[in-house]
Amino acid sequence: MNPPGSIFEIREIREIPEVPEVPEIHYRLAAPARGQRPGAHRSRSGDSGLEFRGHAALKDAPDPRRLDLHASLRDPFGEWRVRLFSQRKAVPVVVVADLSASMGYRGCQHKPEVLADLVDSLAWSAWRAGDSFGFVGCAASVQADWLQLPTRQRQAGAALAHALRGWQPKAGAESASADGLLQAPALLGRQRALVFLVSDFHFPMLLLRATLAGLAAHEVVPVVLRDAQELALPERWGLLHVRDPETARQRLVWWRPALRERWQAAQAAEHAALLQVFSEAGLRPLFVDGAFDADAVTRHFQQ
Repeated sequence: MNPPGSIFEIREIREIPEVPEVPEIHYRLAAPARGQRPGAHRSRSGDSGLEFRGHAALKDAPDPRRLDLHASLRDPFGEWRVRLFSQRKAVPVVVVADLSASMGYRGCQHKPEVLADLVDSLAWSAWRAGDSFGFVGCAASVQADWLQLPTRQRQAGAALAHALRGWQPKAGAESASADGLLQAPALLGRQRALVFLVSDFHFPMLLLRATLAGLAAHEVVPVVLRDAQELALPERWGLLHVRDPETARQRLVWWRPALRERWQAAQAAEHAALLQVFSEAGLRPLFVDGAFDADAVTRHFQQ
């Protein structure tokens, strides 16, 4: 045994808690990125990258180090030609989330927890790619408590996800609609961003069309959160309490075959209308049925 106070004295070793691993999403843009900050996304600007973009006259791009003799000899006007290279850029990644009352539904999964998992994974992935991450939560208006402008802080997404897991919609008119989605585009800035529009889309299609029109300057990925129990019907006949999650109104109805058929037809028509609106905007929605799966989000960008 070593004497007390020696440099070989054995000290108590405390266990360091393991940090839970956050699944990474590999996303990419359909169009070239714009902006000034270097990043991981291809662009059509810059002059210090590695991706060949084309040629220009030496007088327009005065960099003799990039002189291309073969292109210069082929030039019909006899001008010196230099190579141009595009620099990869960073983009803002923003989640615009519907926080109206229906998003508080708890069935097979709790929608706020699914949203929190998506936010946590996206924020971590954006930080890994050198992109900034932001969040805009909307109910009847943009919620000031759920507004995070794009930032490159490493733990911003983790704190936001932790808060979302404990979120419950407030009672009253503020949570009865998702009209605040119309105000979100004004908070995104002028740079083209990758926007994840997350909702269950249980609101009028006119509101969705107006929201997508406001986000037209950005690259939008609609994320549709659904739960297997949300629209499921009981097998038996009889009286059943039905509750509207947006208005909290309850109604006692008698389920019968005719009413079941009307219900199923209405749900099919709503789903078809939702797909039609996305198709008109040139968007391909990502459906999240149940728990969050980061690999499914990655596959959405690879299709």
